Amino acid sequence: MISGVTMKINIDRYILNALEEDITSEDVTTNAVMPVSKKGRAELICKEDGIICGLSVFSRVFELLDDTFRFETSLNDGDEVKKGQLMGILTGDIRALLSGERTALNYLQRMSGIATFTNSLAAELSGCSTKLLDTRKTTPNMRPFEKYAVKIGGGHNHRYNLSDGILIKDNHIGAAGSITKAVALAKEYAPFVRKIEVEVEDLAMLQEALDAGADIIMLDNMDNETMKKAVEMAAGRAETECSGNVTKERLKEISEIGVDYVSCGALTHSAPIMDISLKNLAPLE
Repeated sequence: MISGVTMKINIDRYILNALEEDITSEDVTTNAVMPVSKKGRAELICKEDGIICGLSVFSRVFELLDDTFRFETSLNDGDEVKKGQLMGILTGDIRALLSGERTALNYLQRMSGIATFTNSLAAELSGCSTKLLDTRKTTPNMRPFEKYAVKIGGGHNHRYNLSDGILIKDNHIGAAGSITKAVALAKEYAPFVRKIEVEVEDLAMLQEALDAGADIIMLDNMDNETMKKAVEMAAGRAETECSGNVTKERLKEISEIGVDYVSCGALTHSAPIMDISLKNLAPLE
């Protein structure tokens, strides 16, 4: 789970923004049917098989609304869950349970969906050295949650944001004038500890990137035959990453080509949510 310190420093502001998006001035329905504080109990129920992720985020939504809130569960992020499973018991102010329900479930369903989808793709790479990476194709204001979910599902994180690493893509090359110039400028500007990755679309670009001293080569939308030649050319000179048109069906054959990494934007931009419900809310007093 996400640690308490990390939660308060990095995550609370995202959750508060999400709550403010859903409650601009008041929860008029809850205030109408529950005008005074009353303690209640509800059940968190799984409605399909999958990998659970985001339990601490789910709980934190309610904690920010109610100091008395408690969430009892024996599960941890990364655990397999089954359809119909009772995953936890929530107790606290009924008004907070009602007002926080949608925001909390949005996080839990989205993160669990990504973890489940990632896990299904990572299984295709079991037993090989190729690592499955995510991308920056994340939902705005959801990146820390979505990238965490990828890791829980068995994937690996590529750079977190634009400050996190050097990746020279086609438009950077166009702006600099050539791959050679772009890599030279990156080496001059960045600390020596930074690796330099260059996106290439064909073998000629690959050769230029290797000669310029790139550390990692992103092989963009290459067919398998071209990718094989690219891996052979880069052997001993640079690591390789396959990107573009990466599907679950292609993962095994891509790994057999021998690339070091395969990045897949679908992990975060196309994973379906996992169906989870908060049910059986009732007063305790």
